[in-house]
Amino acid sequence: MLNLAIALPPTLHEGDRLDSAEFLRRWEAMPDLKQAELIDGVVFMASPVSLDHCTIHHDVSTWTGLYRGYTPGCQAGNDGTWVMGPKDTPQPDIFLRILPEFGGQSPAAGKYAAGAPELIVEVSGCSLSRDLGIKLDLYRRAGVREYLTVQLQPRAIVWRQLTRGKYKEMEPGDGGILRSRVFPGLWLHPEAFWKGNLLPAAQQGLASPEHGAFVKRLENARRGK
Repeated sequence: MLNLAIALPPTLHEGDRLDSAEFLRRWEAMPDLKQAELIDGVVFMASPVSLDHCTIHHDVSTWTGLYRGYTPGCQAGNDGTWVMGPKDTPQPDIFLRILPEFGGQSPAAGKYAAGAPELIVEVSGCSLSRDLGIKLDLYRRAGVREYLTVQLQPRAIVWRQLTRGKYKEMEPGDGGILRSRVFPGLWLHPEAFWKGNLLPAAQQGLASPEHGAFVKRLENARRGK
């Protein structure tokens, strides 16, 4: 009787050195694996997720999702795989991007996103050294225009803007509110956020004149295609 067994790719392991194509080939053969990243050709596997991490992750997702809901032409997502280069396939916690047909910078690569979204958020607990080290450098090189880290211990929110090839920390404006420059009207009050009260600043931003003007710019960008 013929042996019809199909040889599967080797499984992924922490520290494997691969390119993006081989990384995805092996991962796609492991349907039960939900979290893995390739950064500078090295595989990193997920750590257990604490209650603190998952609840803060949910709050940040609510914030970006609210903005997306009021801003046609934008898209938000969680834990998506991004093909950023031949040796870089990270899985950021949260992203917000402008869709390509509205003038955004990130195309698709088959069923995966490619290039760099305009904004990435990482919730940083046990991954803090990676998020502030090799991932920060990767996002800078890939052209992620804003990179926000929500650090769990000690509590801190750092929002960076890509300026002349380097990340510069953004300072809060009036009322202690951080305001995106890529996504006008995307506002966050760090102190209120840590108290579980993110909506007032978010709603203020969505009601601002600059958000209304941004929505019109996106509409005009699509009509101009």
